[in-house]
Amino acid sequence: MRYCVIGGANADIVATTFKPFVPNDSNPGAIRLIAGGVGRNIAHNLSLLGNEVVFLSFFGGDTFGWFTADSCRKAKVDISLSDAAPVGTRSCFLSINDCNGEMIGGVSDMVSANCITPEWIADKLKRVGPVDAFVADTNIPEESLAFLIDHAYAPLYVDAVSGAKAPKIAEAMKLSSKKHIHTLKCNLIENDIIGALEGIDRRFVSMGADGLDVIQGADKVHFAALPCEVVNTNGSGDALMAGLVHAGPQASIEVAALTGLRCAKITVECPDTVNKQLKALYEHLS
Repeated sequence: MRYCVIGGANADIVATTFKPFVPNDSNPGAIRLIAGGVGRNIAHNLSLLGNEVVFLSFFGGDTFGWFTADSCRKAKVDISLSDAAPVGTRSCFLSINDCNGEMIGGVSDMVSANCITPEWIADKLKRVGPVDAFVADTNIPEESLAFLIDHAYAPLYVDAVSGAKAPKIAEAMKLSSKKHIHTLKCNLIENDIIGALEGIDRRFVSMGADGLDVIQGADKVHFAALPCEVVNTNGSGDALMAGLVHAGPQASIEVAALTGLRCAKITVECPDTVNKQLKALYEHLS
């Protein structure tokens, strides 16, 4: 399958404490620099699963940007249509994780994603070629998301990213003339913020350890999470989304949900945001 992903790409600074996190104090732990960004992670996971992936993004105009772009090349993700933001423009995410691998909080500095304008996307779509689906995250401006809703020539998947950025989906749908999204992936917080919204064929609501709800029309189906040993929850939602996309636009909700849950399980059991053993482990679970 061939997919086009449009979204954020940044360097992740991940700090994990050795013991339970103590607020307002210095906590001993480990700090790592890894490539991240919701769109970039989804693209990386899709590539690991054996798909051809075109990634459209603006990489930060600093050393972090070069680092992130290089990670895509190594992951065999096509970034030939992506660009570098102006020098000094940042794209970075800081995450603080408790000793159990759960994220306590994070700070996102992704100014470079604002460069992904409707005009820029329009130019890139002329050169993307045939794809089985488009995937977008809400790191891009709402006007750009609305443009994609109207001009994507294959089914569109949208990742809500965070509570702060989830409102862009409703705004984009207002700006759009087609007002149609094939699949929306969000968590409980993001789902509450988005609220009732017509024009979404499938809504996958992640509840972490409590599993996954899938809403299609008037029907809601629950899928239990797969048993796992949590090492790092960062990137699990991105892996879930990659699994939904990998299943294909024509897949049943059961096949899509199970594929996504398998990918999420494999990712939370790994210290990295993307598990490079995804393909072999997914095939083993299948």
